[in-house]
Amino acid sequence: MIGFDYGTSNCAVGVMEHNKPKLLSLGDHGRYISSTLYAPSRDVIVNWLHKNLTLAEQKNFQQQRHRQLQKGQNALRELRLDGYPTELSFGQQALKDYLQEPDEGYYIKSPKSFLGASGLLPQQVELFEDIVAAMMSNVKTLTETALGRSVEQTVIGRPINFQGLRGEESNQQALTILTNAAKRVGFKDVEFQFEPVAAGFEYEASLSKETKVLVVDIGGGTTDCSMLLMGPKQAILSDRTNDLLSHSGERVGGNDFDIAFALKGIMPSFGLDSLLKSGKPMPSNSYWQAMAINNINHQTEFYSAANGRFLAQLIRDAEQPELLTRLLTVQQQKLSYRVVNAAEQSKIAITEQPQQQVDLSDIDAGLSVILDRDGFAKACKRELNSIANLMADAITQANCQPDVVFVTGGTAKSPVLNQFLQAQFNHVPIVIGDHFGSVTAGLTRWAKTIYA
Repeated sequence: MIGFDYGTSNCAVGVMEHNKPKLLSLGDHGRYISSTLYAPSRDVIVNWLHKNLTLAEQKNFQQQRHRQLQKGQNALRELRLDGYPTELSFGQQALKDYLQEPDEGYYIKSPKSFLGASGLLPQQVELFEDIVAAMMSNVKTLTETALGRSVEQTVIGRPINFQGLRGEESNQQALTILTNAAKRVGFKDVEFQFEPVAAGFEYEASLSKETKVLVVDIGGGTTDCSMLLMGPKQAILSDRTNDLLSHSGERVGGNDFDIAFALKGIMPSFGLDSLLKSGKPMPSNSYWQAMAINNINHQTEFYSAANGRFLAQLIRDAEQPELLTRLLTVQQQKLSYRVVNAAEQSKIAITEQPQQQVDLSDIDAGLSVILDRDGFAKACKRELNSIANLMADAITQANCQPDVVFVTGGTAKSPVLNQFLQAQFNHVPIVIGDHFGSVTAGLTRWAKTIYA
């Protein structure tokens, strides 16, 4: 049995060892593998998945997806004739393969962000199920290699709400995709646990008395808050329903911070906030669409031929056409992920230093921008206020104040976020947990509780 954090930013796996959770090293990826996938063609994902399934599952899959498999075979044939690789890559290798040739192949980061999206067509649901299954298959293989045995039982983390728009309908859509993917790659028993609750379980192991804990899990795609009654007596229970005093969650997380930082910090060098020759402000819609890597519709619109023509017209109408030319380069070469990744790396860098220089000379010779903490705080004001509202909502629902606030998630490392949280809770202790490992460790503890 394992705890499996199929996260928006990273995936991690835990097992119980000497009655404590241990995060496994997943081959060359280490304990955390980035939630990214690169395929030389989108059509070959289904074929890679088919090849890596059990023989029994392969037969079922072939019957259900014969048409897509045939299409993938044609794509594989063309790739081989042209001398291109045919394998999928995951984690940091996927990012490297994308950055090598951004306008070739198919790259996806954080597919979990899309699973609850409204208006997905059946073929889109199938594609996301294939992507999730491929990533899970890769992680399962790495896990079984590390352990030297097969794994069939798992607890997978889930946010309170996958999507802010359709509530429970979105949640069920996402859970169905995750369950189908996990079962397809060989997990026989699949259970889910709320990510903030899992993070709370790990913190609970350190408590010596009953405590009201507000768990704030700032993940890559969502922020989730849970008010939990915790302590030694509660930790041994297999039914924690009465201890969960409240939940709140929204689709605002690390990815949104990265997007906001890219938009406000980098896009002005691409013409955002500049003027047209007429003196009117530059239309901002294409900039939003360019950076919205977690929104299928926005990305589709940005990379459309019609938008390419629109940007070409804007260049002719712009007071500073050289800036708009950079945005057209992003559109033509499919560089949205590259720009947002630059903002993400800068966000990480300014946790240790006040500012970071970003080299963008691959987009335009000599182009670089300086990003700093003050700019990050200003860019992410909306996201910070959303997190404050979620915390307040959880406290209101629970009808009590927390004894302690336990914060986890990668973005929790940010000094800007820490200062913001301290301002929200002047008289309540704030504990910063393992930024990435708390959820995985809690899921692992819960796996032992329900499967033992």
